[in-house]
Amino acid sequence: MLTNEQPVILIEGLTKRFGSFTAVDHITFSVNPGEVVGYLGPNGSGKTTTMRMLLGLLTPSEGSAEVLGYDVVSHPEEVRRNVGYMSQKFSLYNDLTVDENLVFYGGVYGVTGRTRIEEVLELVGLTEVRKTLVGSLSTGWRQRLALGTAIIHRPRLLFLDEPTSGVDPSARRAFWDLIYKLVETGVTVLVSTHYMDEAEYCTRVGIMRSGRLLALDTPLALKQNYLQGDVWDIHAEPLLSVLTALEESPVVVRARLAGDHLSAITHGSLQKEDLEAVIKEAGGTQVKVEKVEANLEDVFLALALEG
Repeated sequence: MLTNEQPVILIEGLTKRFGSFTAVDHITFSVNPGEVVGYLGPNGSGKTTTMRMLLGLLTPSEGSAEVLGYDVVSHPEEVRRNVGYMSQKFSLYNDLTVDENLVFYGGVYGVTGRTRIEEVLELVGLTEVRKTLVGSLSTGWRQRLALGTAIIHRPRLLFLDEPTSGVDPSARRAFWDLIYKLVETGVTVLVSTHYMDEAEYCTRVGIMRSGRLLALDTPLALKQNYLQGDVWDIHAEPLLSVLTALEESPVVVRARLAGDHLSAITHGSLQKEDLEAVIKEAGGTQVKVEKVEANLEDVFLALALEG
């Protein structure tokens, strides 16, 4: 069994191959009690495969992993009994009410009586819709219920696989508030996402690409260690011509489209006026340049290009 000083997740060289395709490639990391560790990367980068191995649902091709002190290969049932898991596709019964879904999943884990059901309804904010059929709920409400079913048995560790996919920004923010309510009660969380902004909420962030774990650290440390230079938001016309000029300029480390404007990383000694001059020399008009804080998307792009 796990002691309070041991990592709740311990992974060494974990690898999964499907034929000649390597979905997860020799990853090594640990998760400590009370952390919220974000597993960040695009779809297909190996995040879900990693979680399924940690849950004992897939057998690793190489390496080892322990969850709550249990080996995931030799003791998968103990792992699944003691963790909570919220998958990408919410495993809910549409023809049952919110309350009935919680009662059902409570029964699966041996949770009987009304006390815990009432606690979970209150915690995830579903009391007012408890008698509503799940099939008629919005995605945001279903998301809350899926979390409720995952925590009904009071797990110490929670796996959340792309939990906010398909919900609007306000629902995403509210869901993260729920995550931190759980953390305050002593729950540890491993959460995968492809939303770069969400990863900013995490204690530490692991960045995945093509099955490889490129980096794992706090959001601040990732920005400090993997980004050399200043980050700028640039508004100018014509946008694509200015982008080309920035990409070709020796003073620009990297430039990209960012919605209705451009984002550029420049060498640290470059001044705002120097960058404006590059843009205007390329024919840019209506120029507005502003230095901004780096974000994890900048880090991901830097690591992806290096990798």
